[in-house]
Amino acid sequence: MDDQIKKPASPLRTCPICGKPQAQATRPFCSSRCRDVDLNRWLKGSYVIPGRDDEVDDVE
Repeated sequence: MDDQIKKPASPLRTCPICGKPQAQATRPFCSSRCRDVDLNRWLKGSYVIPGRDDEVDDVE
């Protein structure tokens, strides 16, 4: 039994904003500040996937 080492449920990951280790309370971010930075980027449209103007929507 001593040779069995308990592994964490998930590997340690880093905050997508600053790279620090994640905090359990604010996953996947390290703090509420980084969580708010990410929310602000979503609200400003920084995460928009650009499309082409020549695409035609098929509406029936």
